[in-house]
Amino acid sequence: MEITWLGHSCFKLKGKQATILTDPFSPELGYTLGKVTPQIVTVSHSHDGHSYVKGVGDDPIVIRGPGEYEIGGILTIGVQTYHDNEKGAQRGKNTVYVIEIDDLSVCHMGDLGHPLTAEQVAAIDSVDVLMLPVGGVSTIDATQAAEVVRRLEPKIVIPMHYKTEVLKKELATVDRFLKEMGVKESVPQPKLLVNKNNLPLSLQVVLLNYK
Repeated sequence: MEITWLGHSCFKLKGKQATILTDPFSPELGYTLGKVTPQIVTVSHSHDGHSYVKGVGDDPIVIRGPGEYEIGGILTIGVQTYHDNEKGAQRGKNTVYVIEIDDLSVCHMGDLGHPLTAEQVAAIDSVDVLMLPVGGVSTIDATQAAEVVRRLEPKIVIPMHYKTEVLKKELATVDRFLKEMGVKESVPQPKLLVNKNNLPLSLQVVLLNYK
């Protein structure tokens, strides 16, 4: 599977059977979505920075909210969480998605805004690749993100939803999260090629360049 980061919380997962796009963003954020034509789009919540489906071509199937979805041989499980630490009272609900693709379990945390409960950890279950917000302000911060990593024990972690030179929104940079994870140096790469056979034996934090 090939994973590319388009910016913010938007990733393109290109598998053998289908291409999935997560949380497409509005151009007002500063990133450029470009021409993307996935078969499946996941939306973690309704904010424009995560649900700009009209910017996606080819009329994909859009998954919104908790539940089990099997499309084109790909199983996606939506787990109910919240965008804040008050059960959605401030910013509403958020859906974490676990995507079973190419014999890998990929978890996209959306705009998670609180520590995971034991029930949510059990529902998410085994994770190979974890994409989680680390920039704070409107989501968990670097320290809380590191705790999520410890609880889910993924093989690969890809940070998202943090401040970059083009993002027109105030968030923390990725540096604090890298420090929390004990990563002294990490060079961003254009994409990640991963399969069941080349998963690292110990936890690896991977930084991706946005396109």
